[in-house]
Amino acid sequence: MTPLPANSPTLEEYAGTCPEFRRWCDGYGVFRHSRETRRQAMAMARDLVSRGCQPDLPTVFAHLAALDRLASAGLWLVVHMTYANRVDPSGAELAAHDFKTKPEGHTGGALNMVPAYGAYLVLNALTGETRSWLMGQGHCVAAIDALNVLTGNLHPEQAARYSTPDGLSRLASDFYSYRQRPDGGVAAPLGSHVGPHTAGGVLEGGYLGFAELQYAHMPLPGESLVAFLSDGAAEEQRGSDWVPRWWRAEDTGDVLPVMIANGRRIEQRTELGTRAGLERFGQHLEHRGFAPLRFDGRDPAAFVCALYHMQQQLQQQRRQLATGALNYPARIPYGIAETEKGFGFYGAGTNAAHNLPLPGNPRLDSRARELFNSHVRQLWVDPAELAGATALLCRHGAQQRPLERDHPLAVRAPQSPVIPEIAAATGARSPMAAIDDFFQALVLANPQLRPRVGNPDELASNRLSGILAALKHRVTDPENDQESVHGQIITALNEEAVVSACLANKAGLNLVASYEAFCVKMLGAIRQELIFARHQKMAGRPPRWLGFPVVASSHTWENGKNEQSHQDPTFCESLLAEMNDGVRVLFPADYNSTLAVLPEIYQARGELACMVVPKRQRPCVFTPDEARLLAQQGAFIMDEDTSPGEPLLLIANGAYQLSELIRACERLRDTGTPFRLVYLQEPGKFRQPRDSMEADRCLSEFERERLLPSRMRHRVALTHMRPEVLRGHLWPLFPEAGRSRVLGYINHGGTLDEAGMLFANGCSWAHALAACADICDRPAEDWLSGPELAALAGQGNPEIITRALP
Repeated sequence: MTPLPANSPTLEEYAGTCPEFRRWCDGYGVFRHSRETRRQAMAMARDLVSRGCQPDLPTVFAHLAALDRLASAGLWLVVHMTYANRVDPSGAELAAHDFKTKPEGHTGGALNMVPAYGAYLVLNALTGETRSWLMGQGHCVAAIDALNVLTGNLHPEQAARYSTPDGLSRLASDFYSYRQRPDGGVAAPLGSHVGPHTAGGVLEGGYLGFAELQYAHMPLPGESLVAFLSDGAAEEQRGSDWVPRWWRAEDTGDVLPVMIANGRRIEQRTELGTRAGLERFGQHLEHRGFAPLRFDGRDPAAFVCALYHMQQQLQQQRRQLATGALNYPARIPYGIAETEKGFGFYGAGTNAAHNLPLPGNPRLDSRARELFNSHVRQLWVDPAELAGATALLCRHGAQQRPLERDHPLAVRAPQSPVIPEIAAATGARSPMAAIDDFFQALVLANPQLRPRVGNPDELASNRLSGILAALKHRVTDPENDQESVHGQIITALNEEAVVSACLANKAGLNLVASYEAFCVKMLGAIRQELIFARHQKMAGRPPRWLGFPVVASSHTWENGKNEQSHQDPTFCESLLAEMNDGVRVLFPADYNSTLAVLPEIYQARGELACMVVPKRQRPCVFTPDEARLLAQQGAFIMDEDTSPGEPLLLIANGAYQLSELIRACERLRDTGTPFRLVYLQEPGKFRQPRDSMEADRCLSEFERERLLPSRMRHRVALTHMRPEVLRGHLWPLFPEAGRSRVLGYINHGGTLDEAGMLFANGCSWAHALAACADICDRPAEDWLSGPELAALAGQGNPEIITRALP
């Protein structure tokens, strides 16, 4: 900010001549403004006027005084949301029957967020720019909802319910009401965390730490993002302190992280709750490339000044980077708002402030009721005065800017990508090469869409060498031609950090690729995204970001060389349990089937795909037309023998499983045994849908019957996953337990090759034939030789089963 001129009047002198400044300096309610904050506010005000953002200094201070009143009313309303069923705008004391039978709320954190979010609103009003916002501590949503209601920044469903004469009482009554609609859903357009009804909300913030990993990758150039972060998240996983390593002025907007340092977890203080802890944290930030700025987190105006100063710092660095006067990494400003948990109400600074700060329930406890009424009295704002404050602060029409509910991240809707044409393959090729070829071409065809690749370790070993050569690892000091300061590949040995880089890039094209076993560490971040996206759809505002795949390669059956820690199908199993309309779980078996599913994945909106893809060369068993039909249906009839008799139904799910059943079918054909072999690429299409939205993504009963007819009662399936998972999710495919077998990963492994892994888990072609004999009450000798049976019984040489066919 511009320093004060040497001949400028002192703050005291100016207060004597400017009523607006004097009114703000006097504070309001629980808010007091230190001399340092007054000095910073004066410098900011002069800067705003010199830049033409505001007409004069008194107008700036009128905004800050209005902020005090808005924030005080916000604190007042948050406390009511926790404890009361009724709000009395006149400020009259509440009686016992006005309180909730069971109060609930993350009160302390929400109280701390009121001055922060209020300052964000006022900074936008002062500069005429609607910035995006993000809150990592989603349980503090009462602050957001309270201030949104007070300022009219609402989605239609909340406006209809809360912008009425009794709207504030409805808001308080709805908060943690647990009331349900007839269909079982939540009745009120209000939740315990940031949700689709929260105006401007883009992330639930249910898991601390993910906002920290995402904010640096979110805004586009020309946009700004204020990221409210929790000091508890500072104790979470690594990755949040790598922001200076990733941020680039050329492809990313301004990021303004602010930590609310209230020093408390749920039942004990954090390390940052001590003076020494804060000092160490500031030093840590400096060592990691940040420019920390500590300020008074109890003062809404201090937030405004800090955010304004941080953005000026970052924009100055932008100019220096553009001229070459500065090299990366830039020093990212980082605000630390020092406060006490629950500031503004009884119990501030104690463990009790986290949830219910009063010593009892005001409905039942007269002492608690007295404390409530006495402490909210100093927070109450006269309705006429509050109306004047909000009228000054909410001039979006005059400023020709969108409401905060419609900030850039909240309405992100990139244009549909141009889908490239990639030639099909013949012979043997790595299925991962299809992803490599397609994504390179997709990025070239869509230069307007910012690309991001999330990679926790290496790309070349997963056959993505073309992407590596074209997009390069993002670093600050390149060592070779696979690295670049402006690379688009975010690489770190932290799966949560790299998947978050792509989840955050809702303005562009994304690809995540990792070893299957290590994808498990991405599940929390992915599940949070899936839940939020589905809730947005249910609210009638479906997300519009472009879908992308999370590719699990170097997978369970290919990774025997790395011991059992690397042999884990949990990732795809867990995502199969999520709703089909949010995430597709796919097992393409060859180059062509992999290629065929990619266009639909990248044309989808607000959906992810989990792709389990072999990296080793696999024979191309599908023609391009067959691969497209497989992508559409989720399954394909690979082979069929119509010899007389009741046919066996064989179901393969996974590339290596398909190869084993193809080999088993050769034995069946040689003995004149009728069969049908079906490849199951997308299991979720064949489940019993759990609601109407999922039903739209599942095959109809007629379509399932055509591929997997009920007349074929004897069924054997080989799956990439654990057998119980496939059988459980797809129980309609196995209606008769005694006539069906599912073979899959049974947690056996070690240093083995693919064939050895299959044998160790009872998933070889021979095990499949033995299962066929079992369910058909036929002797296994019909299809297997004596030495083969001995090997299956653990009494022979496994190589007779695992060796390749001549």
